[in-house]
Amino acid sequence: MIQYLSELPWWAWALIILGLVAFRDIFINKKHTISHNFPIIGHIRYMLENIGPELRQYLVANNREELPFNRIERSWIYASAKKENNYEGFGTDRDIFAHQHIFINNSMIPYKLEPGHPNQADPNFIPCAKVMGLHNNRRKPYRPGSIINVSAMSFGSLSAKAVESLNKGVKIAHAYHNTGEGGLSPYHSHGGDVIFHFGTGYFGVRDAEGNFSMEKLVQLVEKNPFVRAIEIKLSQGAKPGKGGVLPGAKITREIADIRGVEIGKDVLSPPNHSAFSNVPELLEFIEKIADATGLPVGIKAAIGKIEQWEELADLMISTGKGPDFITVDGGEGGTGAAPPSFADHVSLPWVYGFSELYKVFKRRHLTERIVFIGSGRLGFPAKAAMAFAMGADCINVAREAMMSIGCIQAQICHTNRCPSGVATQSKWLQNGINIPLKSERLAQYFKTFRKEFLEITHACGYEHPCQFKMKDVDINVDDTNLSKELDRTYFYEKDYVPFENMAQLLNCEYLGGHYNNS
Repeated sequence: MIQYLSELPWWAWALIILGLVAFRDIFINKKHTISHNFPIIGHIRYMLENIGPELRQYLVANNREELPFNRIERSWIYASAKKENNYEGFGTDRDIFAHQHIFINNSMIPYKLEPGHPNQADPNFIPCAKVMGLHNNRRKPYRPGSIINVSAMSFGSLSAKAVESLNKGVKIAHAYHNTGEGGLSPYHSHGGDVIFHFGTGYFGVRDAEGNFSMEKLVQLVEKNPFVRAIEIKLSQGAKPGKGGVLPGAKITREIADIRGVEIGKDVLSPPNHSAFSNVPELLEFIEKIADATGLPVGIKAAIGKIEQWEELADLMISTGKGPDFITVDGGEGGTGAAPPSFADHVSLPWVYGFSELYKVFKRRHLTERIVFIGSGRLGFPAKAAMAFAMGADCINVAREAMMSIGCIQAQICHTNRCPSGVATQSKWLQNGINIPLKSERLAQYFKTFRKEFLEITHACGYEHPCQFKMKDVDINVDDTNLSKELDRTYFYEKDYVPFENMAQLLNCEYLGGHYNNS
């Protein structure tokens, strides 16, 4: 019998296997109606469904219709990161009359670089015009060396090689790297400036009961001098007001050590902080951290109701205290996996949320004390110009940074099967990441972004993006006038940002990014 079976041709074996699959589908399968009613053939439907995003991305969708990033946007990031030709020919194929299309009002005579100007030596030198912590007299103020930086993405959500590539890339680009709430890992420690970020789980700075530990935070800051600021996450764009669970099965020894949790035990990140429960307590918490560490302290949030922000602003006036920076995340943000009900509907898109928040602080003459950071699909020069015209001082990018090191927008980040090795803990899939190459590509994306953004800035007659005004940008609003300036669209005017010139920024003693200050 065995000898007879071994002599069967390949097609006979194929028929036997198909017969067994059909038998299983008809008589054993109790879960899947399609494969039961259409044995064998039904499996093809499930396979096509699994690769549906890839089929649409490469074969079906046109250049401009995909979300969250269309093919033109992804191609610009890829080409910019690889220092390839990122131009387009024969004019734009974008519908310039579509809702929310951005128009930047150029000057008749552009800004001219004089001999000896810092941007003649470095055409992508654009540090932040404001200094974090200067107005609140922190012991270690910090001026970000770049107006574009890496947003909060945790090790554990991203792979070790991805995080290391990002950190080495920001060092080359003189930018900073936000850790995300997963704690400070060895992969964040390769020379780039770091903003340490924590949320309700207090990973890396928690005690045995899961509460915040000031002692551990101080130790972390003292041990790692490249940590330049602290960010407290109140909420994020993907799922504001929702906690999360890190399953015990995903907690390796390394992740457990970094986050300060137990191996094999589910870890809860609740919706609420245990260190504070109202706005006055939040303000007190910020000041305690700043006093203990000497670093600037900020908060990150997606914007919805505005009343508690008004309470915070009023307390800042009465106490003279407050956050040194505020990161505004748009509801369109999305590196964190979230239920569609949250990702699609909870919190405002960036332009609406930021404009509402900025007006709260503008009415109280507080904007000069705060570095405003924008986050939420802003990693393109024209969108950055709009953000700066509205009052942003820096841009944080997450998915754009992921794409610069190889992400293909497969949209399976939550499955641990990321094909590019960026958002997975699979060692095999991570092996495709060449860290020296990917770090150079992140840096090149940042450099190209800053160079093109600076060219747009000069075209509008300005030396630095902080000089943009709301009237410098129009946006389609789909009414009888179709296009309106930002100040007429969002009903406020951005406050003046104190700025002398680029040379003054280059010589600032607080400038980060490892520039050689004179």
